Amino acid sequence: MKKTLAALLTVAMTLSLTACGGGDGSSTKEPAGSDSGSSAAASTASAYADLEPVELIGADSTSMGAAGQLFGELVTEKVAEITGGQLTIDYHPNGDLGADVDLLRQVQSNDISFWIGQIAPAVSFVPEAAVFDLPMVFAQYDGSTIDKVLNGDSDFNAKLGEAFNNAGFQFMGVLQNATYRLTTANTELKTLADFNGLQIRTMENPNHMDFWTAIGAQPTPMAWNEVYFALQSGNIAAQENAADTCVGANLKEVQKYLACTNHILYANMMVMNQDAWNDLDPLYQEALQQAVTEALADLAPDLAEIDQKNKDTLVEKGMTLIEYEDSFYEEVLAVPGVQELYKSIDESCGGLGTVLQEALKNA
Repeated sequence: MKKTLAALLTVAMTLSLTACGGGDGSSTKEPAGSDSGSSAAASTASAYADLEPVELIGADSTSMGAAGQLFGELVTEKVAEITGGQLTIDYHPNGDLGADVDLLRQVQSNDISFWIGQIAPAVSFVPEAAVFDLPMVFAQYDGSTIDKVLNGDSDFNAKLGEAFNNAGFQFMGVLQNATYRLTTANTELKTLADFNGLQIRTMENPNHMDFWTAIGAQPTPMAWNEVYFALQSGNIAAQENAADTCVGANLKEVQKYLACTNHILYANMMVMNQDAWNDLDPLYQEALQQAVTEALADLAPDLAEIDQKNKDTLVEKGMTLIEYEDSFYEEVLAVPGVQELYKSIDESCGGLGTVLQEALKNA
C-alpha cells in the first residue's frame, strides 16, 4: 500500500527537491523522541540559578480541554520543573488573547512569545505550511512514522524549520498521532462516486476546496457557528472535521454517517518568535526544547485514545461509521484533479511536498 500510494503521489510531482526559503535560519531544535534534551536535565540547579529569570508568554485559541491547550499547559509545567522555576511561561488558552491569526501576528511582532494551534492559520504567514494541505498524504502512515518526519532529524523538518525562520518564527514541534479530519454526511459515502455532487462545508482554504472539487463534491465555505443549522435545514449535506469537534458540536443530531476519509492530518503545532528564541540563554533553549519533546511524547498516546472514544461516542449516539479499504485512497489519489492539486501545492511550497513524501517513505 505504502509503495503504491507513494508512486501515485510522485507522478503528480515533477519538481526538484528544492528547499523552501533561504537564509541562515536553520532550526536549532532537537528531534522529538531523542535524548538530546538530557543536557538541560543534567544541568545543575546552580547553573540555572546563575541565569536571570525569564518569563515567556504563550497562547492558543483552541476549545476548552482540546489537545492544543493540553500541549501548552504541559510545556509550561515541564519547563518550570526543568529549570527550577527560572524559566516560566504565562500561558493563555482558549482565545484569551485573540484568535489564531491575531495570535500569530502577536508572535511575529514579539508581543507574545509563542502560539499553539492547528496548522492551517499559519499558511498566511508561512506559505510553505500549505504542504500539510496535501490530501491524504499521511493517511497510510502510523503516528510514529509521521513523528519522525515532522519532529525528527529529517530533511523535511530542516526545510520546514527554515521556512518558519524566514518568516520570523522558530518551529518548535507538531503534536499528532495519526488522527485525521473526517467527513460527516446524511448520504452513505461508500465509494468515490458517492461524493459526486455532495454539498459539503469546508474551511475557506483554496487547497481544501480544490480537493473536494476534484473528487466531484461541491465545497461550501461557511462560518463554523452556522454549520449545525445549515445541516439541520438541508442547506448543506455534509461537513468535514475532527471527531472531537463533531462530538462537541452535537453533529450526531443532524448527520447519519461518519466517514473516515482521513484527508487532512489533525495536528497542533508550536511556533515561537525567533528573536525571543535567540535571546534565550542556550541552557534555557535546551530546557524549553526538552519540555516540548517530553510533552509531545506524553500526549501523543492520549490523542489516539481520545479520537477513538469520540468516534465510539458518535456511533453510540446513532451515527454509522464508514471505513475504507486501501483501494479507496488509491482511487482518490489517482484522480487527475487530485494529482494536479499535489503538483500545484508542491510548486507553491518550493518542492517541499516532494521532500515530505520522500521523508515519509524513508522514515
